[in-house]
Amino acid sequence: MLKITLLVLIAMSIPLSAFAEPMIELSTAQTEIQSLDSVLVIGKITGVSVFKPVILTVISPDGEVVYAPELPIDNDGVFKRLIHPTLPSFKDGTYTVIASHADTEKTAQIQFTVIGSTVPPKGSPSPEPEITTPKPSAITLSTETTVGDNNITVTGSTTSFTTDITFTITSPNGNLISIAQVTPDTDGKFSTKIISGGAMWKENGFYTITANQGLSSEHKQSVQVEINNGVVVPEFGPIAVMILVVAIVSIIAVSSKSRLNIVQKY
Repeated sequence: MLKITLLVLIAMSIPLSAFAEPMIELSTAQTEIQSLDSVLVIGKITGVSVFKPVILTVISPDGEVVYAPELPIDNDGVFKRLIHPTLPSFKDGTYTVIASHADTEKTAQIQFTVIGSTVPPKGSPSPEPEITTPKPSAITLSTETTVGDNNITVTGSTTSFTTDITFTITSPNGNLISIAQVTPDTDGKFSTKIISGGAMWKENGFYTITANQGLSSEHKQSVQVEINNGVVVPEFGPIAVMILVVAIVSIIAVSSKSRLNIVQKY
C-alpha cells in the first residue's frame, strides 16, 4: 500500500507539460524590408524544458547560415529576437528563419524578403526625373564630443517610439565600419555612445553617422564628425580663438615696430 501511495505522489508531482505534445510557433510582422532594416521575430514553444534554449537559425538567400543564436524561453514559453542586418547589409532575396529545440524534432520557420533598388534593363529609356519637394526628417540628431577624446555621444528624438533606431557609421571613403541599434523611450528620445579609434578608424576626415528607423525616408538623419588619428578634431573653439588672437597681436606688434622705425629715419 505504501508503494502505491508513493507512486501516486510521484505521478502527481510531474508537471502536465511534460506529457504534452511539443508545439513551436514563429511569426514576424516584417515580411518585406530594406537592406539596412531589422526584423523582430517572436515565437512560442510548449511541451519542452524551459531550461534549454531555442536555437534560431537565419539562412541567407544563397543558403549560408548567417546567425544561429540560442534564445532563452520565459515562463510562458515565449522567445523573441531582433535580427540585425549582416555587414555591410542584408543581401537582396528571401531569408529563412528556423526555430528548433533539443527536446523535439518539430521546427517552425518564417521568411522575410529583402527588397533592393530596381535596376532598369540595358537599353531601356531612362525615366523622366520626378521633381519632388523634400520632406523634413522625422528624426533629429546631434553629437556631443570632447576635443582630443574618442567618445562620441549621439542623441536625438523621433516621432515614433515603436521601432528601434539603427545607426550606421561610414568612413570618409564611404566604407561601412559599424552598426548599432537603440530603442527610443516613450517620448521618442534616444542616445548611444560610439567609441572611435582602432583599425576601423584609421582614416582621417569626416565620418558620417546615420540614424535610420526603417519606416520611411522621413525617418532618417545623418551627422558628421571629423576624426584625426582616432580622436575628435577640435572645431573653431576657444583654443583656436586664442591662437588666432595671439597671431593677430603679433602681426600688429610687428607692424607697429616697422612704422616706428620709418618715423625715426625721417
